[in-house]
Amino acid sequence: MNPPVPLRLIETAADAAILPQNLEAEAALLGALMIDNRLIEDVMMRLAAHHFAEALHGRIYEAILRLNDRKMAATPVTLKPLFEADPAMAEVGGPAYLAGLTQNSGALIAAKDFAQQIYDLALLRELIRVGREMAVNAGDTSTDIEPHKQIEAAEMALYKVAEAGEVAGAVKTFGEATREAIDMADRAMKSGGHLSGFTTGLDALNAKIGGLHKSDLIVLAGRPAMGKTALATNIAFACAMRLQQDQARGIDVDKSSGTAVAFFSLEMSSDQLATRVLAEQSGVNSESLRMGKISQDEFTRLARAAGDLSGLPLFIDDTPALSIAALRTRARRLKRQRNIGFIVVDYLQLLQGSAKGSGDNRVQEISEITRGLKTLAKELQVPVLALSQLSRAVEQRPDKRPLLSDLRESGTIEQDADIVLFVYREEYYHAMQQPDPEEADKHLKWREKAEKIFGLAEVIVAKQRHGSTGSVPLTFHKSTTKFADRAPDDYIPEARDE
Repeated sequence: MNPPVPLRLIETAADAAILPQNLEAEAALLGALMIDNRLIEDVMMRLAAHHFAEALHGRIYEAILRLNDRKMAATPVTLKPLFEADPAMAEVGGPAYLAGLTQNSGALIAAKDFAQQIYDLALLRELIRVGREMAVNAGDTSTDIEPHKQIEAAEMALYKVAEAGEVAGAVKTFGEATREAIDMADRAMKSGGHLSGFTTGLDALNAKIGGLHKSDLIVLAGRPAMGKTALATNIAFACAMRLQQDQARGIDVDKSSGTAVAFFSLEMSSDQLATRVLAEQSGVNSESLRMGKISQDEFTRLARAAGDLSGLPLFIDDTPALSIAALRTRARRLKRQRNIGFIVVDYLQLLQGSAKGSGDNRVQEISEITRGLKTLAKELQVPVLALSQLSRAVEQRPDKRPLLSDLRESGTIEQDADIVLFVYREEYYHAMQQPDPEEADKHLKWREKAEKIFGLAEVIVAKQRHGSTGSVPLTFHKSTTKFADRAPDDYIPEARDE
């Protein structure tokens, strides 16, 4: 005997003809759960009350879960008092309907299949709802028309439908977690003993932080002219280039130390970033390149580099004044369409918070942004590198090396970040301390030191959840905006451009 089906199904006959549903599967599943309460654990992580097309079925399911949570048997008898005054239950014959649901004992065998189908049909109904809402909003011209914001809202709604139920996979057994840890250790060992994440392109930095790890928020900060954008560009390029090289060698994407990169540039345009990368790879002076003061040979090198890099998996979004919500939407889209594995944001203070909190309290807004970036890193399982400004307090100290307290506008930047890196070039500050050339002795000492520190830079690891802090020595080629590893005891000045 089949279990009875409620007479009141969906709001209207038109909706019943359109919306995907299987009320028989819902009734059979509820009956199976009341017959054998052990099945509840098999379905409760995936299925929620709102997944049922019939509202009464959703309430019955919710009541079953409540009783189970209180360690009580969920049967027609124990559920009866909860539904004696329910109008919808009265319409289908009263609490006796609960007993009728348990008459199909064959449903026990297919309970998990019923649950999966109920869930899948709920997703389809939600997709229809989102589609209808999109159509209504697009047709409403009574308010200000902002199509791009409507598109972003639609993408966010669709992504929520796509990611629904993913939380069920968030719980891992210890065995699964250890396998991931072993895979990470294996990658580090095969890379030479220091790279367990994606490469930064700098061996010394890789050795210090182990590369860029999934779900990490890395904050790269520095005062203006220190080269933080240049370093971020170098890292993004190195990561994308490694993936391209590994694919050419036949290495599986999952085993590569590189990945596709999304670069959100809120300050510089995409062509300016591309100019930096081309200058770095071709060896052409970036300033001369921008001004067009290059020779035919340099132009040839530039064109060759552009051809070689045309297929680089580096995607640049230079939309100004992005909100954190819009950035997350675009990042999700790139993850889905381009399979990006690394996100760079240049820079954090140019992002906007939600409309509600924006402008009222800048510290709260920055806190919202950093939490949003950390959430994005965990949600997409990618490292996020966010550039940040430093306060002017650095300039007031004799030692200009940045400290965590110099992070501008919010202590939550330090709190939310897994790694905090500072770019520091003593050369920059030393140049501003040039004494009067008429003071021969002072000027000679100043020049000797200038030659000694010319081209030297360091990345200060001020915070690292996974390892130690310290300083990583590098060199900086100002003409091509390129950071590189420093040779041991390399204090010989680089030849200056004439």
